Amino acid sequence: MAEKSKILIIGGTGYIGKFIVEASAKAGHPTFVLVREATINDPVKGKLVESFKNLGANLVHGDLYDHESLVKAIKQADVVISTVGHLQLNDQGKIIAAIKEAGNVKKFYPSEFGVDVDRQHAVEPAKSAFAGKSQIRRATEAEGIPYTYVSSNAFAGYFLTTLVQPGATSPPRDKVVILGDGHVKAVFNEEHDIGTYTIKSVDDPRTLNKIVYIRPPKNSITFNKLVALWEKKIGKTLEKEYVSEEQLLKNIQDAPIPINVLLSINHSILVNGDTTNFAIEPSFGFEASELYPDVKYTTVEEYLDRFV
Repeated sequence: MAEKSKILIIGGTGYIGKFIVEASAKAGHPTFVLVREATINDPVKGKLVESFKNLGANLVHGDLYDHESLVKAIKQADVVISTVGHLQLNDQGKIIAAIKEAGNVKKFYPSEFGVDVDRQHAVEPAKSAFAGKSQIRRATEAEGIPYTYVSSNAFAGYFLTTLVQPGATSPPRDKVVILGDGHVKAVFNEEHDIGTYTIKSVDDPRTLNKIVYIRPPKNSITFNKLVALWEKKIGKTLEKEYVSEEQLLKNIQDAPIPINVLLSINHSILVNGDTTNFAIEPSFGFEASELYPDVKYTTVEEYLDRFV
């Protein structure tokens, strides 16, 4: 067996980052997590950092905005995975510059973990957010840095825990609001699975300079089908309110930040079908559950069982 790559994760305490750290450590990769002093002293994130240590991950002190510390951290790893959040996406040029200087990185994963930003048709403000991710792709390619992009599609934790109901904390029991006509297929993936598939792709030569799409067959589903599944589980028919695309676009324009961002992402995924409306070609990418049939992923149906 070849040695497993050493992985540095930048943004490990973020929403998807913690799942990537866990998957990396559990898969036996020497795992390094870039952390700032402030993070360790933070009451919530400090506990998360402690859990990383318990998994066997190594903490590396440094900061995205401190070039020297970034280069030093990167020199310890073979692969760099960025999972920085929305507000830092455009600052990933700093990671690219540090990778270039370090000169030892076999692969870079920019922070994506959503729709394929080169194959979507989002409206503003999601359009600009996706354009920023696209620019990071082009900058990575321009510097000749080997990469893998992960298109994880929709996070189950965001979409399925409430069936995208405004202001809800659990799936609906009486009435459900459906965006568009509900006939568009979308892909919903459990966050641990996203971590697992991402780490599986690290040492796989097939994924070099390609996009890994997490689009397992049982998780590609229309919203109407999703509602029907939920109704069957709770043994009850819900009252349905459909929001037309025209109305949704107006709501996006009228909504304050960050509601408008979330609504425009919902429009991209649930109305435009940006997670499913193109075929995956070997020239640019592969589907994760086909590459790694040994991974037992959580299906949408199994995920919904948590809330019954």
